[in-house]
Amino acid sequence: MGVVTKRSSMTLFSDGSDHYSHRVRIVLSEKGVSSDIIDVDPKNKPQELADLNPYNSLPTLVDRDLALYESKVIMEYLDERFPHPPLLPVYPVARAQSRLWMYRLERDWAPLVDTILTSKSKDTVLKARKALRDSLLAISPIFAEMPFFMSDEFTIVDCCLAPILWRLPMLDIDLGKGRQAQPLLTYQKRLFEREGFRKSLTEVERDMGAH
Repeated sequence: MGVVTKRSSMTLFSDGSDHYSHRVRIVLSEKGVSSDIIDVDPKNKPQELADLNPYNSLPTLVDRDLALYESKVIMEYLDERFPHPPLLPVYPVARAQSRLWMYRLERDWAPLVDTILTSKSKDTVLKARKALRDSLLAISPIFAEMPFFMSDEFTIVDCCLAPILWRLPMLDIDLGKGRQAQPLLTYQKRLFEREGFRKSLTEVERDMGAH
């Protein structure tokens, strides 16, 4: 390993177009945390990143002598380090439920996004696109009951889902305007109008999403 440069301020190595990095930037923005965000080309990563992170992956957060990787680990660290406003519930049962929702999102939806973006098989992409659209429409009714994802308050789960929903136009997924989609569309609008969300967007992301 090379010599790691000690940074005087919190630094996020981020892919400006990737939804995993975006979720961390949303947390930083919602918390109002001042940080240096280094936009990294995933095809041309700096040596410093490999020195900090054995997986050489994005996003990577550096806070003084601490280097963190894996987006969910980073997000929970930021929520504990900067407790206001809280993004995870206070009570253990509700907190565990939020983590379970994040896990399901990671298992069910994030891989479909990645498949659509990276697969060279047209048939595979079409199947992933349909699966993601159908799955999102299936959960739409829950937003008629609560303003955020299974919650009355904006949480860390919304931070994970918002980047995916913002990318739907780029993924060539149209939810339609039917009755089934309306609660989800209203939720999307609520997310995208948040100041924290707007401030989290990179120049690339501003061009890719719903407006």
